[in-house]
Amino acid sequence: MTLPSGTTPTALDDAAQLFRQSKRVVVLTGAGISTPSGIPDFRSEGSGLWSRDEPMEVASLNTFRTHPERFFNWFRPLAGQIFNARPNPAHEALAELERAGIAQTIVTQNIDGLHQKAGSRHVIEMHGTMKTLSCTSCFRQFESTSYISAFIENGSIPTCPSCNGILKPDVILFGEQLPQAAWFESQSAARQCDLMLVAGSSLEVLPVAGLPMQALDRGAHLIILNNTPTYLNVRADVVIMDDVATILPDIAKRALHG
Repeated sequence: MTLPSGTTPTALDDAAQLFRQSKRVVVLTGAGISTPSGIPDFRSEGSGLWSRDEPMEVASLNTFRTHPERFFNWFRPLAGQIFNARPNPAHEALAELERAGIAQTIVTQNIDGLHQKAGSRHVIEMHGTMKTLSCTSCFRQFESTSYISAFIENGSIPTCPSCNGILKPDVILFGEQLPQAAWFESQSAARQCDLMLVAGSSLEVLPVAGLPMQALDRGAHLIILNNTPTYLNVRADVVIMDDVATILPDIAKRALHG
């Protein structure tokens, strides 16, 4: 097999060995694990969503409350990309590691549901999900499948069948608190793990970016797979700066089959 430039067999074997010897593995994933599935990330220079739009103007809770059409106009192309996306080999590798009992928990910053589509079962969604929408007036919750096609195809803003209030996708916008139950569960997982894998996250968005430090402070090992550096590269046992959709399946294969 031809390895990507900068990746050594030793690094792959070291990562696989850490997986094999660990009892409680937590995986933290970010946008970089889904870009190979055609979903743009937010911060990459030139291609990231925030290189074209000001986040507080299009994706804040205040914008949604005062100018919901501005949010929906911005969100529509992204919703289409997410709706049509399929899991890539990195998502599938993590699902395989979970089925084998090697990885126990995925904490994700993504809203695309690709981990679940790949077969992962224990996924903590820190920034919400597109699977459901909630009414901003009567607070009833609905599955998004009944609304997403019309929204993507013709821009129809989803409204509540009971009270006609606007339905908000259950994703976390700027100025909105993280889901408390998910945050407590992710902290507990980080503090109890003996290995954390960071896959496709630049660890720039707090408070989720602090989870690996919580794991390290309690003696856990750390593997970082990401195209760009993170603030914790110097603390990690293994760092591989390459495409996670190429590297992670190779590590999983070595961890599962030697």
